[in-house]
Amino acid sequence: MIERYVLALAMVGGFAGYAVAEEEKSLDWNAQTLTGDWGGTRTSLYNKGIELTLGHKSDFMADASGGIKRGANWMGYTEAGIRMNLEKALGWNSTTAYIHYHSELGTQFNQKYVGSFVGMDNIETAANTAQFNNAWIQKNLADDSLSVLTGLYAIDSEFYVTDTSGLFIQPPYGMANDMAQSGSPKGPPIYPLGALALRVKYTAPGKNFYAQYALTDGVPGAPNNSYGTHIQLNKGDGTLSIMEFGLTPQENEAASTDAAKPQEEAERFNKTAIGFWRYSAQFDDLVDSGVRRPDQGIYLLAERTLKAEQDHPAQGLAGFMRFGTASRDLHQADWAGSLGLRYHGLLDGRDDDIAGIAVTYNHASSKFLQLNPGAYGNQTQIEATYRMPVKSWFTLQPTLQYFIHPNMDPALKNAWVIGARVEITL
Repeated sequence: MIERYVLALAMVGGFAGYAVAEEEKSLDWNAQTLTGDWGGTRTSLYNKGIELTLGHKSDFMADASGGIKRGANWMGYTEAGIRMNLEKALGWNSTTAYIHYHSELGTQFNQKYVGSFVGMDNIETAANTAQFNNAWIQKNLADDSLSVLTGLYAIDSEFYVTDTSGLFIQPPYGMANDMAQSGSPKGPPIYPLGALALRVKYTAPGKNFYAQYALTDGVPGAPNNSYGTHIQLNKGDGTLSIMEFGLTPQENEAASTDAAKPQEEAERFNKTAIGFWRYSAQFDDLVDSGVRRPDQGIYLLAERTLKAEQDHPAQGLAGFMRFGTASRDLHQADWAGSLGLRYHGLLDGRDDDIAGIAVTYNHASSKFLQLNPGAYGNQTQIEATYRMPVKSWFTLQPTLQYFIHPNMDPALKNAWVIGARVEITL
C-alpha cells in the first residue's frame, strides 16, 4: 500500500524522457541532421535550455528460410524528443526534464514469419500506435552525485544496459530476454511502454561506482488497450522494484600519439554491474493450477574495451556479456545469457563504421518443458551486423540473423533472417 502511495505522488510533475536521464551535448544541427537548424530556431531554443530531436528508423526484414513461413515486411519507428534544462529555462537549479514521443508501423513480423522467443527486431511492437514511453523530471543534488527522477519511465533506459550491445537490432541486446518476459502480459516497463515510477541514483565522486533503484507500477499502460498512452494504478497491479550496483572506472589517455594529428576523443567501455528485480504481485504458476508465485530475478553484466587502435583511440574492439535469471515456475526461460563483440573502424577508410556479432542463449524452464512435452530445451539466436554512416544524418545497417529452435518449438525449423535498417536524424 505504501508503495502505491509513492507512485501516486510520482505522478505529480512527470514530464518526459528517453535513454539516460542526463543532459546531452548540443548537435551541430546543420551538419548532423537532415532538416538543419530551422533558420537558427534550434540553436536559439538550445541556448534557452530546450533541445529538440527528431529521428526515424525503417527496418526491412525477410525470413529467408525456416521459422513459420518465408516472407518479408517493413517496420517503421519515428520519434520526437524535447530535452529541457530547467535551470536555463525556468531557473530551477540542477533540474532536467525530457518529453519523448514515438510511433510504430508495420508490426508483427516475428509473429507472422519467424516465431522467435521474445522477438527478432527491437522496434517491432504488438500494435501500430503512437505514445509517450517516458515522462519524467529529474533533480540533481549533492554536487550532482545524487539524482531523483519521477514520472513516466522505462527501466531499460538505465537498468540492465550495456552501450556496446546497443549496436544490435535483435531485442535481447536492449532489455535481456530473461526480464523482458516477466510480469503481466504487457511485460515490464520497457520499450515501447513506460510506467509511473520513482528512480533514485547515487554516483560516487569520480564516477567509479553507482547505485540506482527504481519503483514502478507493476503493469505498464492499460492491460486491455495497446493503443496510445495510458497511466493506470489498477487494483492488483502491484509494483516492480529493480536495483543495480555498478563500477565504471574511467581511464584518461592521450587521444593520439601523433601531435601533428587532430586530437581524437577516445571511446572506452568499462562497466561491471549486478542487478536484482522483483514484483510485489504474484502470478499464476505455469503448471500448478491455483498456485501463485513471486516473479523475481538477478542479472550480471560487463563490457570492456578489448583493444584500442594506437593512433585512433575511438576505434578498436570491444565486447560485452550479460546473464540473467527469471522465476522458473512462471516463465518459458529460467535464464538467458548473451555475448557479443563489436569493432569500430574495422575496414580501412571506413573509420566510423561498426561491425558486430552477438549470440544469445535462452534456457527453457522445467515448468515450460513440463507444460510442453517434446519442446526443445533452448533457443539460440545469433546476429551479425554492420553499421555504416553514409552521411552524418543517414545510416545504413544490414543484419543477418540465425535462430536455432525458434520459440523452442519442434514444429519450427531453424530460421535465417536477412534485413537492413535505415536510420535518419531529422
